[in-house]
Amino acid sequence: MTQPALFIAHGSPTLAIEQNAYTSFLKQLGQETLKPPKAALIFSAHWDDSTQWLTTDRTHLTLHDFYGFPEEMYSIEYPVSGHPELSQEIEAIFHAHNLPYRLSAGRGLDHGAWVVLRSLFPEGNIPAVALSVDSKRSPEEQYAIGKMLSELRQKDVLIIGSGGLVHNLRMLGEEGSEPAPWAVEFDAWISEQLTGWNLRQLFDYDKKAPHVRTAVPSYGKEHFVPLLYAMGAADDDRRAAKLFQGYQYGSLSLNCWMFGGMHQANHE
Repeated sequence: MTQPALFIAHGSPTLAIEQNAYTSFLKQLGQETLKPPKAALIFSAHWDDSTQWLTTDRTHLTLHDFYGFPEEMYSIEYPVSGHPELSQEIEAIFHAHNLPYRLSAGRGLDHGAWVVLRSLFPEGNIPAVALSVDSKRSPEEQYAIGKMLSELRQKDVLIIGSGGLVHNLRMLGEEGSEPAPWAVEFDAWISEQLTGWNLRQLFDYDKKAPHVRTAVPSYGKEHFVPLLYAMGAADDDRRAAKLFQGYQYGSLSLNCWMFGGMHQANHE
């Protein structure tokens, strides 16, 4: 079975305890829209490193890598299984493409990974392999790494990029405030490039997208780049569909994009 690739905004860590339109959407996406994959491969914005890492754990620890949130957040556990055989497949792919990498055992899943996986698969029945991103690589390189892994989608592996297209914590407004026009304009520009699979424009987003310095500040690029890894993983099936768009705190963009494999999803 061919699985799609997804970009999923993980918003605030409190997504793990919230009940709103976005959490309902994610639950439906995982339980009804998608066909259950053999495994999930997830690139998280919260694992940003110049080295390409991938996990080899048989069972993942749950990292509570956030501060100042409700106490119940720190008691949530999501001890999902790893998939060592998939990790070995990824190793072989990286080796064949001469991409240096390192193996991680015991790190645990950061909240960019487990909050998303738990939202999709609350029973923890889909094994997962986590991979790092490198926000300092060029967009072309980030896309190329995702492209290396595209063959795994034909082997029933769901590939996810977890981040946030507009993620500037210094520009957050009040809860329930209207979406900021600059955030909406940036998302609309990105949407246009994705639906047209316009890589030339997209790879130059940091110069051409409106309000890009505000939407993707220099200290927050790691939240944008999982989009490019996920998109690259569907280079063999260049179709993009926006499944959800919303905002929290005026500018924290909550969006979900599906790339490729859409003929396998129940929403069509």
